[in-house]
Amino acid sequence: MTDTVHVAVFDTLADWEIGYVTAHIRRPSWQRNPGRYRLVTVGPTTDPVTTMGGLRVVPDIALADLDPADSALLILPGGDTWAEPEMAGFRAAARRFLEADVPVAAACGATFGLAVEGLLDDRPHTSNAREYLEMSGYGGGAHYVDAPVVRDGNLITASAVAPVHFARAIFAVLDLYDEGVAASWFKLYGDRNPAGFYELMAAG
Repeated sequence: MTDTVHVAVFDTLADWEIGYVTAHIRRPSWQRNPGRYRLVTVGPTTDPVTTMGGLRVVPDIALADLDPADSALLILPGGDTWAEPEMAGFRAAARRFLEADVPVAAACGATFGLAVEGLLDDRPHTSNAREYLEMSGYGGGAHYVDAPVVRDGNLITASAVAPVHFARAIFAVLDLYDEGVAASWFKLYGDRNPAGFYELMAAG
C-alpha cells in the first residue's frame, strides 16, 4: 500500500526548507518500508507556480481536491505570502488536517500562517523567532519554544534555518527509518559528521 504525503507549492515557496525531506522521502535507501510513501504537490490551482529559487512547478492537484482522508501528512513550506488572502485556503487546509488528526508540518512563513489561523494559540510551537510570530497578533506567545523544531502531537513547526531538523521530525512522524538509521542520517546531515555516511552505507 502506498501512502501519500502532500506538499504545498505556491509562488515564493522557500525551496531550501523542504529539500532534505522531499528528497529522502522519495529516495528508498535505508527506509523501513521502501516505496511506502509518494509525494503529491498541491497548488492553489493546477497552474504552474514559481518558487523563491525560480523553479517552475506544476502542481499535481489543486487545493480544492485536497482531502485529509487521502493523506499521511501535509507539508507546508515557508514563503513570502502566508499572511495574504491568497494563502487562506492553505491555512484552512491546515485546520482541517489537524481537526482530522492528520499530521501537519509547517516551517518558517507557514508557521505565521498557522498563527494567523489561530492554530498555535494553545499548543507548543516554534518559528523563526518569537517576535516574528507576535507580528501576527496571535494569542499563543506563552507556548512559544525557542528551538529549531517542535513537535506537539500531529503538528510540527520549524525555523526557516533548520531544514535538517524539520526533515528528521517528519521522518519520525512517518516512521520512515529505523531508530538507528535515523540517528545516523542526522549524524551525517545535521551534525555534518562523516561517520554517519559510513553507518548508512553499512545499513544498506
